[in-house]
Amino acid sequence: MKLILKLLITAVAVFILAYFLPGVTLTGDKMVTALMVAAVLAVLNLFVKPILIIFTLPITILTLGLFLLIINALIILLASNIIDSFSVSSIWTAILFSVLLSFLESVLHSLLKEDKK
Repeated sequence: MKLILKLLITAVAVFILAYFLPGVTLTGDKMVTALMVAAVLAVLNLFVKPILIIFTLPITILTLGLFLLIINALIILLASNIIDSFSVSSIWTAILFSVLLSFLESVLHSLLKEDKK
């Protein structure tokens, strides 16, 4: 149940960010595309991201962890290449999308926790 809730939160965040952030577009049925993006991001974060982190560990340590923003942006660009109806225009847009996605997911998750109390 937690996995489905997390996927739905991510999908809603992707949908909102695609509406407000120039350079990020969803085409076709936007909510279905947002759900596909959430699922693909979850799979990429599970399998590809740990490998990238291990390979780039020295530069991540050297930059005090800031290189993780680039890794997150690369994961988003990879998802953009996998899903035809989702596109991100540049690496800078992907970095901004990554930061805002994390922030918005945190806000939405905290709002759901408030409702349960």
